[in-house]
Amino acid sequence: MSIAFESVSKVFVLHHERPRSFLEMVTRGFSRTRSRGGEQFWALRDVSFQVAAGETMGLIGSNGAGKSTLLKLVSRIIEPTAGRVLVNGRVAALLELGAGFHPELTGRENVFLNGSILGLSRRQVTERLDGIVAFAEMERFLDVPVRSYSSGMMMRLGFAVATSFDPDVLLVDEVLAVGDWSFQAKCFQRIAQMQERGVTILFVSHSLDQVRRLCRRAVWLDEGRVRAVGSSDDVVVEYLSRSRQGRGIQLLTEGSPEGRGRRWGSGEAVITSVSFLDGAGEPQTVFRTGDPFVARIRYQSHVPVERPAFGVAIYREDGTHVNGPNTARSGFDIDAITGEGVVDYAIESLPLLAGRYEFTAAIYDLHSKYPYDHHHRAYTFEVQPGTVTDEEGIVSIDCRWEHHRD
Repeated sequence: MSIAFESVSKVFVLHHERPRSFLEMVTRGFSRTRSRGGEQFWALRDVSFQVAAGETMGLIGSNGAGKSTLLKLVSRIIEPTAGRVLVNGRVAALLELGAGFHPELTGRENVFLNGSILGLSRRQVTERLDGIVAFAEMERFLDVPVRSYSSGMMMRLGFAVATSFDPDVLLVDEVLAVGDWSFQAKCFQRIAQMQERGVTILFVSHSLDQVRRLCRRAVWLDEGRVRAVGSSDDVVVEYLSRSRQGRGIQLLTEGSPEGRGRRWGSGEAVITSVSFLDGAGEPQTVFRTGDPFVARIRYQSHVPVERPAFGVAIYREDGTHVNGPNTARSGFDIDAITGEGVVDYAIESLPLLAGRYEFTAAIYDLHSKYPYDHHHRAYTFEVQPGTVTDEEGIVSIDCRWEHHRD
């Protein structure tokens, strides 16, 4: 195991005494009544789970559930009150914006400072510096004090530094939420590369879509206790269904044990139907590779919903995730929805090879954190061979072959 929590608890003492002013000390004397101690707050209670080497584990839960405390225990910023936390390898942490950065130092100086904290020599940091700056897109601001950085600039530099020093374990705590879409795409691509290299990742996000996309397994923390550990799909569904009273979210329908056909969301806006259309606009469930393809999503918004994001996902029948765009990430802004309407997801030439596919349709807020209605792998269609029948894999990619003799 790369990370193991064994019956871990963490308690903090909260002191509620009001600090005395200088005037009070003069008028009442400098003696202080002995404090009776403070209130004990158990941030974590008897937490146990394991993360395998090379695994990406999602960590979900409401604010105050104990997620950040758990990550600080992994990074050794704090120690547990009881139990053991076992971590194998060098840890890089993105726990909060600006964490690990000295505000009076420049971006360049902070890169070297962070490298030295991780045990790298000045030469090793220098070798990585150009790549860090290029990834963060910070060439113009590298020699500017960090105190003048915006939150987005802080996030870009922090992510570039944390992922460039070859960590064995990466901790990410919600910081990607402040980035623009184009830079977030770069971050997720970098995370995918780290996954391929076998880096162990603990990923905290309120975007349940991101957790399900990046993580095979997830942990749900609630008031410092582990409520569920398992596949990310199952844990997300359980989290949403049990949290419905406090957060206005309800599990609208159940689905199969394999995760197909599940539906969840708050219900302010709902998907009333999803249909697949061919090039002539006729309903169809069987297509050929290369055919035009339209998924028509009809919705009804019971209240005005500002800046929604309509998303889709295509899965092969065996559960392989083929694609998953949404309107916000595609730059297609919808100001607001109310009443009934239609959103079309259109593909001019369907690149999927022969097989059966499952389709997800969803309505979220702009940042994909709050689900209004999510239909998970609820619709199916079939693809038959097109003009080219001997390709292998999932998608057909247009290409040109050439041959030259020397």
